Amino acid sequence: MAKDLNKVMLTGHLGADPEMRYTAQGSAVTTFRVASGRAWKSSDGMQHDDTEWFRVVAWDKLGEICNQYLTKGSRVYVEGRLQTRKWQDQNGQDRYSTEVIANDMIILSSKQDRPGGGASDYDAPMEEDMPAPARRPTPAPAPAAAAPRPANGNGNRAATAARSSARNIPQSIDNDEDLPF
Repeated sequence: MAKDLNKVMLTGHLGADPEMRYTAQGSAVTTFRVASGRAWKSSDGMQHDDTEWFRVVAWDKLGEICNQYLTKGSRVYVEGRLQTRKWQDQNGQDRYSTEVIANDMIILSSKQDRPGGGASDYDAPMEEDMPAPARRPTPAPAPAAAAPRPANGNGNRAATAARSSARNIPQSIDNDEDLPF
């Protein structure tokens, strides 16, 4: 049987700040609306603009990240799937809502482009401001350089292991540009 595909990729600006709630089971769910615009010229040379609004739902950790870092006007890339829900209004009429269930989000706005202009709304707390147990461990200094290996490739295995382990020391994140989202 062939595999089906339900995938949405969009970019746009948030129309309002995200709203986060928690389900009875404790899962975070964040909703926000994204306006995606397009412009085109008709055959008579007239410029046209069109805006499509998308309701986006992000769950669990992604929902918490969206709620923390996104604000009205932020430019984002959202990837997910379409889902249509059906419910009845107060008059008993069937109503439908189609939304994007996000599985990935990338902030496209730079700090300067984000509403408020100040980076302080988006910066993570400094390590000095965190309680001691929450701080990241200070990386150990890298071991001294090992002696060069012989040309035949049969060098000191302990020195090779020391160099390899030095590569895996966690590095601190210096600014928001280093964040993976």
